[in-house]
Amino acid sequence: MRAFFSGEGGQWRAFALIWIVATASMVTAVGEVARRDAEAAVTRQASTAGALHAAVLRSELERHRSLPLVLAQDPDLIDLLESPAPDEVAGLNRKFEALARESRAAAIYALDANGVTLAASNWREPTSFVGSDYRFRPYHYEAMREGQAVFFALGTVSGRPGLYLSRRVDDVAGRPIGVIVAKVEFDALESDWRRSGEPTYVTDEDGVVVITTVPQWRFHTTEPLSDSERRRLAAEQTSGAAPLTDLPFRAKGGGFVRITSDIPPGAYARTTDAIPGFGWTLHLLAPASDAVARSVTAARMLVLLSMALLAGLTGVLLRRRQRAAARAVEAEAARIDLERRIDARTAELRAANTRLNHEIEERRRAEKSRQSLQDELIQANKLATLGQIAAGVAHEINQPIAAIRTHADTAGLYLDAEDGTAARRSLASIAGLTERVGVITDELRAFSRKTRSETVAVGVEAAIDGALLLVGARMREKGVALDRKPSPAGLAVMAERNRLEQVVLNLLQNALDAVRDTAAPSISLEVEAKGRDVTIRIADNGPGVAPEVRERLFTPFNTDKRNGVGLGLVISRDIVAGFGGELSLEPTARGAAFIIQLTRAR
Repeated sequence: MRAFFSGEGGQWRAFALIWIVATASMVTAVGEVARRDAEAAVTRQASTAGALHAAVLRSELERHRSLPLVLAQDPDLIDLLESPAPDEVAGLNRKFEALARESRAAAIYALDANGVTLAASNWREPTSFVGSDYRFRPYHYEAMREGQAVFFALGTVSGRPGLYLSRRVDDVAGRPIGVIVAKVEFDALESDWRRSGEPTYVTDEDGVVVITTVPQWRFHTTEPLSDSERRRLAAEQTSGAAPLTDLPFRAKGGGFVRITSDIPPGAYARTTDAIPGFGWTLHLLAPASDAVARSVTAARMLVLLSMALLAGLTGVLLRRRQRAAARAVEAEAARIDLERRIDARTAELRAANTRLNHEIEERRRAEKSRQSLQDELIQANKLATLGQIAAGVAHEINQPIAAIRTHADTAGLYLDAEDGTAARRSLASIAGLTERVGVITDELRAFSRKTRSETVAVGVEAAIDGALLLVGARMREKGVALDRKPSPAGLAVMAERNRLEQVVLNLLQNALDAVRDTAAPSISLEVEAKGRDVTIRIADNGPGVAPEVRERLFTPFNTDKRNGVGLGLVISRDIVAGFGGELSLEPTARGAAFIIQLTRAR
């Protein structure tokens, strides 16, 4: 063994063995570090995507959750449950049908105290719920007992899965007389999630999959169910005739899981997000195999290049040392003719030094090229990450983009009318809306913790101008005169710009409807500030509000319009109340006047 490593050849053999072992060790260690870093990056991306999916789901659930609560107070529904009559059933059928269409609910129906359906939004369809007995469903008996219920299952009539949100209906004495139910289906939400390329599923408190981008997983379980749980779910007909079998992989907890069926096989990073108020949990699976493999391969190639460079430099040094030793031996052996050969030897050393410098320069250029390639790889990774979140952002900016389209169309009308000043205002509004899109993208991470923007200082004139831009064309078309008194300069209130514009626009549209048959129609708009209180007054010279409507003006479904639903003023009042203000009707001798009272911004 000693002879194997002796002499100049032995030194090179030892040199090669040491660098092979060192390179193998570094490749293994760096590959493991790269694998952990890549898995951590995929997990962070999965957590972000899961939070966005959970936020969208919570928003969808909260949007439909208030529907049964509002309908439970409907006087027509209470009258029907107390004393069913054919004309009342027909009226509620049509009302439920309109509400289901507007709210995009799959079905809205009313059950009496015995669980029999009296009226339903799908009364025209072959799968109508009218007359069906649902006393065995938890959303009936739990709502009758607890006041409300949430239940996900296959429809016994339609055969389609959906979430049932129910609310007990009480008479004036507080006695339960029935249940109002709204069914919500999630086909559109599942389709949106499916386009993201990340398998997602939601489980209920029993661990049963209720919403999923993989249809084969629906009504599978994350862990085995006990016999009593299976009997209870079978009695409730949660999954219809489908057996409640386990998912084909370890379906609980976080970390990484390997899946071989139903979706592209490979490793997936799993994250979970709780859905408060429903007992649900959202699970997101982010593909990890390709990303981890690319990161490990890139890291190992980088280590190989670095170790090769270091080995080359070390080999050069070893070679120089061997040459120096050889020269010393030759000098000792040929000391007599040293002077004769000194010039030639010097030239040889100069040439060797030039070659070494050239090699060093070549290796420096190679290192610079390697660094440039690494920077390009990092930039490409950043662009890929931006591409992954682009689909989640598109959903959140639909409303500003739609408003941009509206302002663009309005600008076109102004340009057709050769009204350049008004067109520039519309284009300025478009610029403001594009800035609003930027605000939406900045607040994407915070969106999962809140469902609305915080109240801030909002310019009153700017909000009123935004509403008038949308309704101005209609006012001119109807020949309605606008009496707008200027507000104090720089006046701002605590509100949210978009929602304040919505309230002003709602009241202006109501005023336009009110003066439709008036000979000289006019609308006045006045802003007044007193101390910390700011009042926006919108009045018209129409026929005014009838006394019987005035008493229940801000009650849901109370309206004197032929095609009205009776929710516009209720929504406007709730928006103003959210700002800490108040919306009221002011008594006037003629017409109607609505007052928006807000707090002045400091």
